[in-house]
Amino acid sequence: MSDFAILLVMKPILTDELLRLLQKISEHYQPPPTTCKRGRRQKFSERSFLLLAVVAVVTRTFADAELRRLLQADAKLLEICEFVRVPHRTTILRRLKGLTSPAERQISLIGAEILTKVTLDQSQSVSAIDGRMYQGTGPRWHKKHRQQNRIPAGLRNVDQESEWFKSGYRGWVQGYRLVVQSLVFPFPVPLSASWRPNNCGESTIAKQAITSRQLIKTDVLLGDETFGGQDLTKLYRAVGGWLLTPKQLPKQRRSFKHDLYDYRKETIELLFQRIIQAFDLEACQVKGLHKNGAFVLTSVWVYQIAFLMNFSQTKPLFVIKELIESARWRIQL
Repeated sequence: MSDFAILLVMKPILTDELLRLLQKISEHYQPPPTTCKRGRRQKFSERSFLLLAVVAVVTRTFADAELRRLLQADAKLLEICEFVRVPHRTTILRRLKGLTSPAERQISLIGAEILTKVTLDQSQSVSAIDGRMYQGTGPRWHKKHRQQNRIPAGLRNVDQESEWFKSGYRGWVQGYRLVVQSLVFPFPVPLSASWRPNNCGESTIAKQAITSRQLIKTDVLLGDETFGGQDLTKLYRAVGGWLLTPKQLPKQRRSFKHDLYDYRKETIELLFQRIIQAFDLEACQVKGLHKNGAFVLTSVWVYQIAFLMNFSQTKPLFVIKELIESARWRIQL
């Protein structure tokens, strides 16, 4: 048998860009440590539903019933996602809600790989951390009604899991919060991400990420004043890094610390916009903390992998939106 024939046997011929993207993402998936659990073994793997979340984000198909119909109508897609059969709609909903922690884990693992490959010749590694609020779907539920656990008459389709929080530039937002750690040098790219309720403080989220070893340790971590508390700076120093915020900048004169801190706005704030533009996912598309988390975190994960694909193939690193658009419209190869 010829080498070409062997290659055809080993790898199926993919008919469009979505299937090709799913295959590449599946290759980057890292399974969790095996643990012996009691009870019936799951028929569908974690990888399958992470790939299904990729399909949802790329094709903008967020409803459980629509995802099920998509799998029913496309046998090749069902095979690439490694489903033994089409799962029930309620199974899709339940398993998507359980993807928050697995998605955060995959992002951290890919982030560690990116840090190793991209900063190979760098003497020191620098990252930045920041948060963004995602507007929840549905009407606004007033604070006093929340405290009474009462939905006023006529108020329909309320996302009861969303929370209120006020920022200096967006005002009051009802929704959820994404906290992202980004590499600063030589390129801005996500290293880790956390999805939490909107009323959970960003410094608290950062502490949890450090404690659970989800945050990627770099020599320097840049953050705004929110992250400048003594508890967080001491915690990050204990793991071997230096947390630099406006509270640590000299007040008397400008130093190299100011020049280094200026890179924060040029990297992580720009990165948020790049991720949003690539997936057109600026606000929540469904109701619920964990289902929204599955989709938003998946967009970060796909962005990382697309960046790595461009880096390994020496292509322009930030030509990612075009790749997502090709997969969304299922352009033929």
